[in-house]
Amino acid sequence: VQLVESGGGLVQAGGSLRLSCAASTSIFSINAMGWHRQAPGRERELIAAMSSGGNTYYAASVKGRFTISRDNAKNTLYLQMNSLKPEDTAMYYCAAGGDFTTRPLRNDYWGHGTQVTVSS
Repeated sequence: VQLVESGGGLVQAGGSLRLSCAASTSIFSINAMGWHRQAPGRERELIAAMSSGGNTYYAASVKGRFTISRDNAKNTLYLQMNSLKPEDTAMYYCAAGGDFTTRPLRNDYWGHGTQVTVSS
């Protein structure tokens, strides 16, 4: 499975962005898909995940501001990010595979990432 992220960019604090992740194959049966991010000098963290059945997980740092969704017909995963803060600045990665119920979530396939920068 190849994953290609898009939608990153520079936005002011309080603004919104929507990230997209296009998969090269059908995502219908992929149990777990997620968004991770890594800021400079920090470890990569899982911020949102979604199961094939529609269950979701959000990290506390983004809960209530970010929404993960998937369009199986378009083989695309999304991350709607609202009320962005400077601390959301990071490289954002789409990932797929693994078991949604396990933590840490170990995805098998990764995109190359898209940069999100939030200015204050």
